[in-house]
Amino acid sequence: MTGDNGAGRPMMRWCLAVLVATAAGLAGTGVASAHVTAHVNGEQPEKGGEGAIVLRVPNESEQNTVRVEVTISPDYDLTRVRTRPVPGWRAEIGRVAGGTVTTIIWTALAGAAIPPGDEHYNDFSFTAAPLPENVDQLVFPTKQVYADGSLTDWSEERTGDTEPRYPVPVVELAEPSGAGHRHSQAGPASRAPTWLAVVPLGAAVLIMVGFGTFALARNRWRKQR
Repeated sequence: MTGDNGAGRPMMRWCLAVLVATAAGLAGTGVASAHVTAHVNGEQPEKGGEGAIVLRVPNESEQNTVRVEVTISPDYDLTRVRTRPVPGWRAEIGRVAGGTVTTIIWTALAGAAIPPGDEHYNDFSFTAAPLPENVDQLVFPTKQVYADGSLTDWSEERTGDTEPRYPVPVVELAEPSGAGHRHSQAGPASRAPTWLAVVPLGAAVLIMVGFGTFALARNRWRKQR
């Protein structure tokens, strides 16, 4: 009997290891770090067209977020930029000679700051045109400024497979469709359904239960012999 029980233990340990590894993998991929990110809804904006971009700003700091400063490369030559009103925030668009936009700054009015913690965020939307035709993506270095004067500079570009600590918000541009430049609509950033994260864990549980049942049945069969 001792030998039979010993034979079943490696299988049970293996099942437990599979479940733990799966859960750890989901924890690493399903819960994203609270980065400032750029999104579009619907189809990607096309080169030479117009894009509606949404910056999602969470708050990892222990201080309120009171200002969001976006830098736009003058090489993009964006001359038509409009911000969507955000309740409690004032937007300012900075331009250089010729009308090219180089900055967008949102400043919180009294009582409208983004509170600290992982339960709060705000979206800041703007449209931009004409989009450049000679780049594949737009990068928007963003400074997140806190009530105590400190800031987080989201400006690090990704190189290789290494995820930077403070990644810069990026928007990919699609090739012109030939049917006219589509306009993407500004709105809440899309999210993947939560059930997509649950399915792999459920599969791992079923696998563990199946192997566990098999191991127990085999032990009982050996005992009966």
